[in-house]
Amino acid sequence: MKQLLANQCGATSIEYALIASLISVMIIAGATSVGTKLSTFFTTMSSNLK
Repeated sequence: MKQLLANQCGATSIEYALIASLISVMIIAGATSVGTKLSTFFTTMSSNLK
């Protein structure tokens, strides 16, 4: 029983999954922000060139 309670493999894999999901959410948020800023930039440039 002590050996079963001391096993940390499940907890470690859950922690890695949480870290990976947090990193992916941050990447998606960053990409969305950059995409919006680029879209605004190119729209402004297009309007100024006309």
